[in-house]
Amino acid sequence: MRYVLNPPEYKFCPRCASHFERRIIKDGEPERLVCGNCGFVLYLGPKLVAGAIFEVDGEIVLIQRAIEPGYGMWTFPGGFVERGETAEAAAERETLEETGVEVEVTSLIGLYSYEGQIPAIAAFAARAFGGKLEPLDETMDVRGFPRDALPWDKLAFPSTEQALKDFLRWPRTEPSGIA
Repeated sequence: MRYVLNPPEYKFCPRCASHFERRIIKDGEPERLVCGNCGFVLYLGPKLVAGAIFEVDGEIVLIQRAIEPGYGMWTFPGGFVERGETAEAAAERETLEETGVEVEVTSLIGLYSYEGQIPAIAAFAARAFGGKLEPLDETMDVRGFPRDALPWDKLAFPSTEQALKDFLRWPRTEPSGIA
């Protein structure tokens, strides 16, 4: 198994402010950042992203990103899970922040991770129940696409494509609409 350790330039221990050193602590594991003074080990784990795939009036809602990475490309609404927040709550919050639509997560579609990539992406199926579709935070456009007309060649991330394909294999649920 290959691990990638390319952390940002963390140089100092958060406990004692001494310099970090790179060390292998246990065979088979990656190098870790270890404080040369107090021995504190900085474990750099993945960041969790949560997003929601849902339909309004029979169309899958996607956002066009107004930020990098993936500027101008399409994906489902989502973002980083905050410390102490559930992934489901993060998917619901991010959807509202980016689309103006209130959703309720109904089930997990899948968890997507890639070698060398920091975030792991939890994609949830959701049901829309309120709000109005409008591009908001970090979003250039938001709109529904028919299931047979998704912008496959303009998707922002591999996880977007995989999660949409997994979502399309699911049986359709009750139609949801918003005011």
